[in-house]
Amino acid sequence: MLFSITNRDSKTNARTGVLKLAHGDVSTPVFMPVGTNGTVKAITSDDLKEIGFNIILGNTYHLYLRPGVDVIEKANGLHRFINWDRNILTDSGGFQVFSLSALRKIKEEGAWFQSHIDGSKHFLSPEIAVNVQVKLNSDIQMQLDYCSHWGADRKECEKALSITSDWLTRSIKTWNEAVSAGYNGSLFSIVQGNFYPDLRQRSAEVCIESGTPGIAIGGLSVGEPADVYYETLASTAALLPMEKPRYVMGIGTPEYILNAIEHGIDMFDCVILTREGRNGRLYTKDGRLSIKRYENTHDFSPIDKECSCKVCKEYSRAYLRHLFKSKEILCSMLASYHNLYFINELVENCRNAIKDGRFLEYKNDFLAGYNSGEVINENE
Repeated sequence: MLFSITNRDSKTNARTGVLKLAHGDVSTPVFMPVGTNGTVKAITSDDLKEIGFNIILGNTYHLYLRPGVDVIEKANGLHRFINWDRNILTDSGGFQVFSLSALRKIKEEGAWFQSHIDGSKHFLSPEIAVNVQVKLNSDIQMQLDYCSHWGADRKECEKALSITSDWLTRSIKTWNEAVSAGYNGSLFSIVQGNFYPDLRQRSAEVCIESGTPGIAIGGLSVGEPADVYYETLASTAALLPMEKPRYVMGIGTPEYILNAIEHGIDMFDCVILTREGRNGRLYTKDGRLSIKRYENTHDFSPIDKECSCKVCKEYSRAYLRHLFKSKEILCSMLASYHNLYFINELVENCRNAIKDGRFLEYKNDFLAGYNSGEVINENE
């Protein structure tokens, strides 16, 4: 993988760049839709291409359990299996194992866990995680890491960091062997350390010394307050080398994306946009819209008058509300398409603003409009 920085913002750490990957170039900053089970929910591959995405995510944990790596390997890799000829980044399964809590046990050798599907027992080591992602033929794969929860004591976080660092060494060894055998995907290391600044610095140093093509900032969005998140992201990003692509996992709302770009983050992903779409929540330049509200019953205007996506051109708020209330699958498809189009356009506008030297102006103008919209009652 080659990464080149093409533009830098003079007032912030925002930058644009290009990732050269096996299945085509990717312009950064970039939002990556999440295809947990080999599909971005309610969206076809053609839709994703039409919107303009050149990279999506796959989930190693879920694909390992179902349909199984043997099935995907026989299909000649994940790209062929899901009919996607552009790039795929796969996570290692570490966060999913972390989320299982009572169903897993982590030791230096690896992680034992029970399937959330049928309760069967499985073992995931750094070596297994790399080899599974090789069989998936991931363009970018992540090391297996040990993520600790918000509020974890220092002793637990030091243990998690020690294990993550050891797993990185083992991951690199296995990845190098795979590359020697013909695999052409890249490996990213992951910064952990919970919310202890010195542990974060120690982890960043390990990742930098490892020489992996890219570095991810992990251990965020685990229950911490927003101000702690922002502070930790900024301080961790400042530790990383400028020449490497930087990836923050699990962010997808405009506020978080704009903040990440300001601090020099190049890549991010989240399930929230399609999840919100399935729940009748749509993103507009004036904030989020709850399509289920009664006032949309006779509103024949588009979701967003300034949006040029095909949903806004062809369908009204009234029609989408009708679909949602009728529990029609088409509502999820149209809402998810619009939300993904919205966020892709936002990131594209950020790239243009950085190029033109006006990123901060764009960010502030966008948020002024976005925060002026309706406040959604999450229980609606």
